[in-house]
Amino acid sequence: MEQRAFTVRLDTDQAAELEAVAAADGVSVAEVIREAVADRIVARRKDPAFQARIRSIVEQNQRVLERLAE
Repeated sequence: MEQRAFTVRLDTDQAAELEAVAAADGVSVAEVIREAVADRIVARRKDPAFQARIRSIVEQNQRVLERLAE
Protein backbone atom coordinates (compact mmCIF):
# COMPACT_ATOMS: atom_id res chain seq x y z
CA MET A 1 0.00 0.00 0.00
CA GLU A 2 1.28 3.43 -0.92
CA GLN A 3 1.85 5.73 2.04
CA ARG A 4 1.82 9.51 2.49
CA ALA A 5 3.63 11.47 5.15
CA PHE A 6 1.94 14.07 7.33
CA THR A 7 3.22 16.45 9.97
CA VAL A 8 1.29 16.55 13.24
CA ARG A 9 1.86 19.27 15.78
CA LEU A 10 0.98 18.44 19.37
CA ASP A 11 1.42 20.36 22.56
CA THR A 12 4.09 19.08 24.91
CA ASP A 13 1.66 17.25 27.19
CA GLN A 14 -0.10 15.48 24.31
CA ALA A 15 3.23 14.47 22.79
CA ALA A 16 4.43 13.03 26.09
CA GLU A 17 1.17 11.12 26.56
CA LEU A 18 1.32 9.81 23.00
CA GLU A 19 4.87 8.60 23.51
CA ALA A 20 3.87 6.92 26.78
CA VAL A 21 0.93 5.14 25.13
CA ALA A 22 3.18 3.92 22.32
CA ALA A 23 5.83 2.71 24.77
CA ALA A 24 3.27 0.92 26.94
CA ASP A 25 1.75 -0.77 23.89
CA GLY A 26 5.16 -1.64 22.47
CA VAL A 27 4.51 0.11 19.17
CA SER A 28 5.76 3.21 17.44
CA VAL A 29 4.19 6.64 17.83
CA ALA A 30 3.34 6.45 14.12
CA GLU A 31 1.43 3.21 14.72
CA VAL A 32 -0.61 4.77 17.54
CA ILE A 33 -1.47 7.67 15.24
CA ARG A 34 -2.42 5.33 12.38
CA GLU A 35 -4.69 3.33 14.71
CA ALA A 36 -6.32 6.52 16.01
CA VAL A 37 -6.97 7.74 12.47
CA ALA A 38 -8.41 4.37 11.45
CA ASP A 39 -10.70 4.37 14.51
CA ARG A 40 -11.85 7.91 13.72
CA ILE A 41 -12.67 7.01 10.12
CA VAL A 42 -14.68 3.97 11.23
CA ALA A 43 -16.62 6.12 13.71
CA ARG A 44 -17.36 8.78 11.07
CA ARG A 45 -18.60 6.14 8.62
CA LYS A 46 -21.15 5.05 11.22
CA ASP A 47 -22.35 8.62 11.94
CA PRO A 48 -25.53 9.45 9.98
CA ALA A 49 -25.01 13.22 10.22
CA PHE A 50 -21.48 12.88 8.86
CA GLN A 51 -22.74 10.66 6.05
CA ALA A 52 -25.34 13.28 5.13
CA ARG A 53 -22.66 15.97 4.95
CA ILE A 54 -20.49 13.72 2.77
CA ARG A 55 -23.41 13.04 0.40
CA SER A 56 -24.01 16.78 0.11
CA ILE A 57 -20.36 17.42 -0.75
CA VAL A 58 -20.39 14.64 -3.35
CA GLU A 59 -23.51 16.10 -4.98
CA GLN A 60 -22.01 19.60 -5.06
CA ASN A 61 -18.77 18.34 -6.56
CA GLN A 62 -20.65 16.23 -9.10
CA ARG A 63 -22.50 19.31 -10.38
CA VAL A 64 -19.25 21.28 -10.66
CA LEU A 65 -17.48 18.44 -12.48
CA GLU A 66 -20.37 18.06 -14.92
CA ARG A 67 -20.23 21.79 -15.72
CA LEU A 68 -16.49 21.60 -16.28
CA ALA A 69 -16.89 18.61 -18.60
CA GLU A 70 -19.25 20.52 -20.92
